[in-house]
Amino acid sequence: MNNTEKKMLEILKSARDYGVVAVKAEFEAEGTRNDEFLRLLEIARRADLKVALKIGGCEGIRDLIEARNFGVDYIIAPMVETPYALTKYVAAKDKIYPADEQQDMRFLFNIETRTGFENLAGMAVEAEKGKVGFVFGRVDFAGSLGKGREIVNAPETMDCVEKVAQVAKDRNLELVVGGGVNPDSIAPLQRIRKIRLDRFETRKVIFDGACLENGDAEQGMEHAIEFELLWLKNKRDFYKSIAAEDESRIAMMEARQQSSFQPVG
Repeated sequence: MNNTEKKMLEILKSARDYGVVAVKAEFEAEGTRNDEFLRLLEIARRADLKVALKIGGCEGIRDLIEARNFGVDYIIAPMVETPYALTKYVAAKDKIYPADEQQDMRFLFNIETRTGFENLAGMAVEAEKGKVGFVFGRVDFAGSLGKGREIVNAPETMDCVEKVAQVAKDRNLELVVGGGVNPDSIAPLQRIRKIRLDRFETRKVIFDGACLENGDAEQGMEHAIEFELLWLKNKRDFYKSIAAEDESRIAMMEARQQSSFQPVG
């Protein structure tokens, strides 16, 4: 581990006291590469945290195979908008993961568009049959309404989250809320927690919903921000070093080429 990764590890260890239970990567929008994911996986395991992975789609077989090889704890399928798409996800995860392995994992799918929300009733039926939980992605949901992230904590968004929470409660399915989570989200999330909210998440860090009840959420978010900033800096420095590792050889070969160059003809 380099010094930045050691700092990240210490932040996560401390963050466990403030409700942090997992870290997250995405093969979808974030486009996490395998070498990045391996670094995150090592840090998480040393911090005794779980790992979540958002795959590339509802039927991402290759992503599910890699997730199983990596040994992740939570898998999330993005942009599931219809009951049929959800059945494809359930069939895919059942194809790759034996039943006994699924007992130690959580499978979830994103409701993050107006279309998905409008199909909530039908998807709830399939979710209960397939034993998959909900993740409400508030930023993308706002985008599907033609609005920006400034409405993620607004009543028009949180009323929709509340309806999903009620369905999750009625069917005993997990609910996670993400998208634009910051200290301003604490009060709206506390409202959802009274119905059902198992976890909530920032881009890279996942919290136990219980921390909303004991006053730890805000300090936990501060840890999450610090961790995510260091993660981005570490990623930048990692690829910068790879990009520069052959600079001296390139310069030597260019000089050799110039010194021995013979014009054609």
